Amino acid sequence: MTLEELRETIPPFAKDLSLNLSSVLGDGALDEKTRWGVALACALATDSKPLRDAIGEGAVRLGGDAVVDDARAAASLMAMNNVYYRFRHMIGKESYSQKPARLRMTRIAKPATDKATFELMCLAVSAINGCEACVRSHEATLVAAGVSEDAIHDAVRIASTLRGVATALA
Repeated sequence: MTLEELRETIPPFAKDLSLNLSSVLGDGALDEKTRWGVALACALATDSKPLRDAIGEGAVRLGGDAVVDDARAAASLMAMNNVYYRFRHMIGKESYSQKPARLRMTRIAKPATDKATFELMCLAVSAINGCEACVRSHEATLVAAGVSEDAIHDAVRIASTLRGVATALA
């Protein structure tokens, strides 16, 4: 299914989301490869097969294999990390913060694309998953690396729109 075919399946009550989908995947502060990588990582995080398939088709075509591989890695790692770090944050006990995570996540340091693109993917998925600690950490890493707030903002706009589309399609 292409993105246009997916847009046609979005119910009328979610017309705004259909329009937003076109907008957030169009021009912006992110280059095309990064935009589609972030979108695929987010589509994977929403667990919506139609959305995953449509965005995946675009990501393969416009982003390439490295972008697709990193999107899968980011979505998978954040599925793990967001649960773990959200727990530590929500429980609020210093004793848990002192314990080592002992969860492998070396891919974050060695992405197939580049560090900033992978961090944007991780940030967007963490926003979907509602992990404040991870959102703050990835945003700080991106800012320190010189990524603009506009690019960070665009990644989160993609995340919010894709989450909304997944809900409308459910």
